[in-house]
This record gives sequence, structure tokens and C-alpha cells, in this order.
Amino acid sequence: MMDDQTAQRVLLPAQIQKFALAAAVLALCFIVPLWKLARFAAGDELYSYILLIPAVSAYLAWLQKKNLPPMSLPAKKAAVLFFAGGIAVTAWHSLIPLSSGLDDLARMTLAFLLFLAGAGFLILGGATMRTLSFPFALLVFLIPFPDFLRDGIETALQHGSATATGWMFAVSDVPALREDDLAFRLPTITLQVAPECSGIHSTVVLFITSLVAGHFFLRQPWKRAVLCLAVIPLALLRNGFRIFVLGELCTHIGPQMIDSPVHHHGGPLFFALSLPPFFLLLYLLNKSGRPGRNRPPAPKT
Repeated sequence: MMDDQTAQRVLLPAQIQKFALAAAVLALCFIVPLWKLARFAAGDELYSYILLIPAVSAYLAWLQKKNLPPMSLPAKKAAVLFFAGGIAVTAWHSLIPLSSGLDDLARMTLAFLLFLAGAGFLILGGATMRTLSFPFALLVFLIPFPDFLRDGIETALQHGSATATGWMFAVSDVPALREDDLAFRLPTITLQVAPECSGIHSTVVLFITSLVAGHFFLRQPWKRAVLCLAVIPLALLRNGFRIFVLGELCTHIGPQMIDSPVHHHGGPLFFALSLPPFFLLLYLLNKSGRPGRNRPPAPKT
């Protein structure tokens, strides 16, 4: 017969195997919406990051393997709560279909994640789920934004980016007349800050990066919050600078620069420009508040 310690060491791998089987069954039950989600993400510029989320979440869970408790009892109340949420969202989807296919896809993805979390609490147990809480929580980014939320984020980024652009033109040598909140009349062209100029994809990716970086390198919740909130001004300044550079090029080179690669394919370049201040802030937050090392006493003379 196995002693208690051996039994505990065997228990957790058995729980993981059962959870993997339950996750596979759930994936088969939701195979149609999950397949639609994968096809949609592969063809949509905004949601292309969705394809990476499962791999990132699985890798973060794998990193926690040494921290998993040897025994984790089922958290039945939490499991019932998540299962009830999954049933409610599925019923909502079935009884009240929405006009937007994207919103329906978001609801079915949410239902799948609720059932998956319920299976985790029931099979892996409460202690293991607490250890794996961040990898599980990161899966929420599998859910596409409902139309109203996406429109709201894009609008806010549009107006914020236009304001940042206006500040930059105000200190430049290019005469720029702001005709309305989203348009600038320059000597050679009128720039319109369209929804495509909002930079929502880069902003979401940087926000996810801030969550992961804060999880790894920052211990205090307020530091993690500061890092996440810093994504907003960084996004506005980055987008504003991109529009400003495009205006400068159209003024000094010619209006044909509106069709240049800087406009149509410059997103990754300007995203990269926002990374140095982001990682500098991460470094400063990581270093701040650390107790200094005790200095050795000065030698006696």
C-alpha cells in the first residue's frame, strides 16, 4: 500500500489528467464556435492576438508546476457557480440571438470559459485553481469585444490620439488647423483620424503585455495597476506621434505620403517605439521600494 505522501504525489497528476479529458470534452462540445473564433481571429487584424492566448496561458500554467499543492480538494461551491454561469450564458445565447455574429461568438466563448473554470474547481480543486488563477484569468482575452465595447474603446482612442497630435503640431513648424475633434488641415492635405488610426490592436497587445510583465516582476498590486494604467497614455502618445509623423511627411515631402508604408504598415514600428518607456517604467517599479543592502561597517583605524 502507498503511504500518504506517495498518495499525494500521485493525486495531482491524476487530477490534471482528468481535467485535460474534461477540457477536451468541452472543446468538442463547443467545437463549432471555437473553430469560428479561430478562423475569425486569423483573418482579423484586431483579434489576431487571440490565437496566442491559449499557448501563453498554458506556458504560464506550466511554469507553476513546482508551486502546485500536493493535494487540492474540490471547491464545489465555486464549481457550481461557474457551471451555473455557463448554463445561463448558453441559455441567453439560445433564447435571445443577437444581430451581430461577433457578439454571439463572444457569448459562446464566455460560456466555454465558464464551464472550463467550473471543471477546474471541481477536478483540480480550489488550492490548485488559486495557484493557476492568473493563467486561467488570462483566457478572458479569448473573448472578442462586444460591438459596443469595441466602438467605445476605438472612439476614446481616436479622440485621445487626436488631442496628442494637436499638442505635437502646436510645438512644430507645421501650421495645422484643427477643423474638428478628429481632423487637421495641413498646408498640403487634411488628415482625418479614422477608427483605423485608433491603434486599438497595439493597445490591447501592450495591455496584455503589462499584465504578464506585472505578474512576473511586480509583487505589489498597486505597482501592477500603475503599469497597466500607463498603457493608456503610452497608447495615446504613440498614436498621436504616428499621425504627427505622417502629417510632417505629407507637408515636407508631398501628400502622396498618405499612401506610404508609414501609414499602411507602420504600426509595428510605432508599437516598438512605445516599448522602451514601457520597460523603463517596469524597471523603475521593480526597483522602487526594495530594501537596500546593509553596508558593511567601515574598518577601524
